[in-house]
Amino acid sequence: MINPLLTASYHYELPDELIATHPIHPRDHARLLVYNRADSTITHARFDALESFLPQNCGIIFNDTKVIKARLYGKKESGGAIELLINRPLDAYAINVYIKGRVKINTLLLFDADLTACVTALHEDGSREVNFYLRECRIRFEELLPILEKVGHIPLPPYLGREDNSEDEREYQSVFAHYEGAVAAPTASLHFSDELFEAVCSSHPHAFVTLHVGSGTFKPVEAEIITDHPMHSEYFDISSSAQELIHSDMPLLSIGTTSTRTVEYHVRTQEVRGEANLFLHPNNPPMRVNHLLTNFHLPQSTLLMLVASFVGLDETHRIYQSAIDEKYRFFSYGDAMLIL
Repeated sequence: MINPLLTASYHYELPDELIATHPIHPRDHARLLVYNRADSTITHARFDALESFLPQNCGIIFNDTKVIKARLYGKKESGGAIELLINRPLDAYAINVYIKGRVKINTLLLFDADLTACVTALHEDGSREVNFYLRECRIRFEELLPILEKVGHIPLPPYLGREDNSEDEREYQSVFAHYEGAVAAPTASLHFSDELFEAVCSSHPHAFVTLHVGSGTFKPVEAEIITDHPMHSEYFDISSSAQELIHSDMPLLSIGTTSTRTVEYHVRTQEVRGEANLFLHPNNPPMRVNHLLTNFHLPQSTLLMLVASFVGLDETHRIYQSAIDEKYRFFSYGDAMLIL
């Protein structure tokens, strides 16, 4: 029996060629591994067959966050090149970011379209705090969003090892994305085509939550004991229809780890919006979500630990080894897994 509290227990070896660096076309032709907890069986299918595996009496929760063009390339006033990644707004003006390049408080950063940023704080976790300005007028986060659409870049995960392109503007976004604010896609959602999404919604009660995925979702667990990991927080909002579905007696399928954490945070706190920082793992399993649709996640990540909270660590390793043996594609643009 592997110790589920040790971070090292969540390591696995993944061949580099199984990291999906580009999306598959059409998006619902990704592969789908179906794991049934009732009899521990693994079935290999294609994502467009999803409906045939879903329980009939099952409500579905989607995350309707929309990825913003959160990566900016620019220079310091002194001329040195910098790269800035928006993480999350702290209030109307203060934005938490990560900056590649040495900066100090009051360093002025210059971008295209008369956009500038001034560094106002340096944090111990490596993040920075900035205010943005347009032609020297300080602007609110919602005023920044249309400017990012013009001059920003899609914030692809670092393990993709490439720059974003025009294809990513379309493919690194779910077909039901609505509320801007995420700096990483809720990747299980990326597999839905318009047709499949409409078909699933027509046959199952469904509702939307919003969780703006932050860059902290990629932060590896560095503590030896997983419960010592400082879990990142992300803004969430739960619609009234989602509240109604969550508080019903109907079994729930969450589309992605983000929807799962949002539902489970609400169940524990009864809060409907704010900051969620719930860490699900085998010693803190889900209380409300019955089924999970998700991608295949990085070793020693909180997302892999969330999967283990549903099926246990030993079964997680068995499932992942099966996916590796069958040459599934891993991570953000990779294939999917359905836990029943």
